[in-house]
Order: sequence, then C-alpha cells, then structure tokens
Amino acid sequence: MRIHEIINILLPTKQWKLLAIVLLGVACGLGAYTVYASRAWSYLSDEPATCVNCHIMAPYYATWSHSSHGRDATCNDCHVPQDNFVNKWFFKGKDGLRHAAVFTMRGEPQVMQAIDESSEVIMNNCIRCHTQLNTEFVKTGQVDYHDVKMGEGKACWDCHREVPHGGKNSLSSTPSALIPYPKTNVPDWLKKKK
Repeated sequence: MRIHEIINILLPTKQWKLLAIVLLGVACGLGAYTVYASRAWSYLSDEPATCVNCHIMAPYYATWSHSSHGRDATCNDCHVPQDNFVNKWFFKGKDGLRHAAVFTMRGEPQVMQAIDESSEVIMNNCIRCHTQLNTEFVKTGQVDYHDVKMGEGKACWDCHREVPHGGKNSLSSTPSALIPYPKTNVPDWLKKKK
C-alpha cells in the first residue's frame, strides 16, 4: 500500500485534508514560536546567564556571581555530571525538562532545594574539583553522596552552607540585584497597552 492510498483512507475528503494541513501548520508554528520564546538554543551552552531565562533563578545567579565560584565555575560545572559526554547531555536535558515543567505549572517552592539526583551530581562535582584538598588534606573525598544518605558522613554543604549561593535563597532574597535578564519577546505595541 502506498502512502497516497493511506492518506486517502485516513483523510477521505478535501475538507479533511485541508483541516489536517491547517492543524499541522498551527502545530509547527506554535512549536517554532515556543523554541523562539523560550530561547531553547541558549540551553546548549554553558553560559551562566542562560539560567536567568527563568526569572526565578535570579537570586541563585546573583549570589553565585558574587561568590568565589563565580570566577572559576559555571552553573553546569556544579549542577551537571562531568564524567562523560553522554551522561552530561542526558542529565542536562532531563533536568531541564523537569525544571521547565515545574516552572510552567508554577510548582516552584519559595525556597528551592536540589532533589536527591541533583544533590548527588553536585557533591560528585565538589569532590571532582577539590580532589587534592579532599584527599590529601582533609580526607573528606572518601565519602560520597550514597554514604551521606546512609548517615555515614556529611555532604559538602552541611559545613559549607554559604557556598556558592549564600545559604537559603528565596524569590525575594536579592531584590536589588543586577541580573542580566534576557530581552523580552513582548512587542512594543503590546507593552504600551498597560
């Protein structure tokens, strides 16, 4: 059976074919606009300013940028696995989709906390970046996140609460921070309607 015959079975009349074309066009148009409005391409980089595409990340960006980590580490250096290319991009995509779903549904808490899977990645990256300190001087790198969950050690942030985000951030903790918010997609004529 040919594709043309299958189409004629599924969409027997010209009206159905026209409706299908219009709906497909609308779906493609909305999809393209969603990619544009969400700046989807920016998430392919390691640029920290990308995180403030979502305004809720402003306090985290502000506190990171003024911390010691702001000089030497990007958000992805701490929050994305660095063990291999595939794991990095899989985790980044999965975590990004989870964030998008939570933010779109307005399900974010006033003070955000990392989930267990993210906490494990963060601790592994602390140990990775501070290997010499953790193994030669203080011997803390021998404890991993699984040990912490079993009560057999402490997570890095149990002692270093203020690194790099300055403790408990909330949506209102940095009201006067200068953040590189992205340019708005709202047209000028619509802004004037307020």
